[in-house]
Amino acid sequence: MHRVLVVGVGSIGERHVRCFQQAERADVSICEPLAERRREVAERYCIQAAFADLDAALAAPFDTAVIATPAHLHIQQALRLAAAGCHLLIEKPLSTSLEGIDELRRAIDERSRVAAVAYVYRAHPALQAMRAAIAAGRFGEPVEIVVQAGQHFPTYRPAYRETYYRDRATGGGAIQDALTHLLNAGEFLVGQIDRVAADAAHRVLETPAVEDTVHVLARHGDVLGSYGLNQHQAPNESSITVVCRRGTAKFEMHSARWKWMTEPGSSWHEEPAWSLERDALFVAQAGAFLDAVEGRAEPLCTLDDGLQTLRVNLAVLAAADSHSWQTVGMSTGTGVVSDG
Repeated sequence: MHRVLVVGVGSIGERHVRCFQQAERADVSICEPLAERRREVAERYCIQAAFADLDAALAAPFDTAVIATPAHLHIQQALRLAAAGCHLLIEKPLSTSLEGIDELRRAIDERSRVAAVAYVYRAHPALQAMRAAIAAGRFGEPVEIVVQAGQHFPTYRPAYRETYYRDRATGGGAIQDALTHLLNAGEFLVGQIDRVAADAAHRVLETPAVEDTVHVLARHGDVLGSYGLNQHQAPNESSITVVCRRGTAKFEMHSARWKWMTEPGSSWHEEPAWSLERDALFVAQAGAFLDAVEGRAEPLCTLDDGLQTLRVNLAVLAAADSHSWQTVGMSTGTGVVSDG
């Protein structure tokens, strides 16, 4: 049994509590400054140890920590937990800037800890199967990726007005909150993004005044990409299409399946759909992370993978604000280099 501390038990933190318990290899404790929220979650999940702050939590021995606080707090908290010897699963996005990340990487390496970023799409069996088929060359070389997604945010996240989502500085807005999942999934399928152009605006949601609609053009090396997302449409749908030289593959998050076509004018060949319960991907993610801690597998999304997507996030934000192409930076303070 791993001693797991979940830091922050808002909606996503509570889900991590529930799903690490379901993985049946974790003794879960929580750290949450809001007393009422701390009490509710501790009672709901029979948590024996519930701490009001990280100082108190670090007085107890934990081998693993899940950081589920607003994104601007991730790195400073991860540094403290790494220094205490914890393996780390850090919620997406990794941060809102590159500050402190080199120090965190050194701390993790020096202590031989495992660190991962919680991009949960990578736990989806249909996406994994499609990626394996593409990587095996079944459809030839990828040349284009097209991503389209949307949902009615007030229905699925009704408290969004009072959370980190209100401000980009805390990880808010559609780019850092939702589009980042799709960017990471795209890199999972066809490789790293190196250039982006973007348009983003606040169009429909009732306050806060951060973007709720985003369009991105991207280059994954030689692969052309386009990403579109909004957080106000009625359909809860998300699809990722990869066009290759000898065929096309399409992942549909909303139907838990992937499909493919190789002959022009033919019908889609639909691979069997997975029957997934509400928490299935997060339970799979928890189990995969514990496998990595035990040395039985690589993390689904390594710290370096999450850092790459953070650089892309920063580039998309800069592109949307400057209306110019941005090169995804490797070492600059903002993570982007303007192409003018």
